[in-house]
Amino acid sequence: MPVILREKGYEFFFVMFDLDEPIHVHVRHERKQAKYWIDPISLAWTRGFRPHELNEIERIIGDNHAYIRRVWQRERAKRQ
Repeated sequence: MPVILREKGYEFFFVMFDLDEPIHVHVRHERKQAKYWIDPISLAWTRGFRPHELNEIERIIGDNHAYIRRVWQRERAKRQ
């Protein structure tokens, strides 16, 4: 699970076994976790995050959208 981005205490990462799914990113902070689809940005699920934290996470994903896509494509290409 390579961490691809750290911002404001959040760690954004991919789970290598699910790179065959549509582009998404996992995020964690302490014991809280969430998964976001990237195109369009939408919450898949969350465990423990409060609404204001989810808003902040979504903003971070939006600000780094192109970077997340680029890293996803690079990691997926390694598997093919």
